[in-house]
Amino acid sequence: MFTGLDHVAIVVPDTEEALKTFRDKLGLTLLYSEVVNNGAVRLTHLDAGNTHVQLVEPLTPEHPLRGDLEKRGIHLNHICFRVENVDDAMAEAPSHGLPLAQAKPHQGTQGKRAFFIDRAATEGVPVEVTGK
Repeated sequence: MFTGLDHVAIVVPDTEEALKTFRDKLGLTLLYSEVVNNGAVRLTHLDAGNTHVQLVEPLTPEHPLRGDLEKRGIHLNHICFRVENVDDAMAEAPSHGLPLAQAKPHQGTQGKRAFFIDRAATEGVPVEVTGK
């Protein structure tokens, strides 16, 4: 079902500050940054060779990731696998014992769509799936 690892996401309170570490110190190349989900979150992708590191900055005070940042600080948020077709993957996942955490896909980066698998099926690890 999966064609590869798309990205590893890290929640940050301030993208510019995080870039001082991930771009400037670690030497990862900034690929792009965009605001999605009606202005709720900024997703910034850096090239890590065989995958991307995605910095996730919640932009609204009520965004659920704000509470996560307050409790845990900057942290690994999820891993994301790539598929050819999101609709097909959503239909197929439950037959592999991977129930969906949501009924409809959400907006990902660069026109991609994505969905999360229920954490109970992945040992509590947040797993996102993305593609067209």
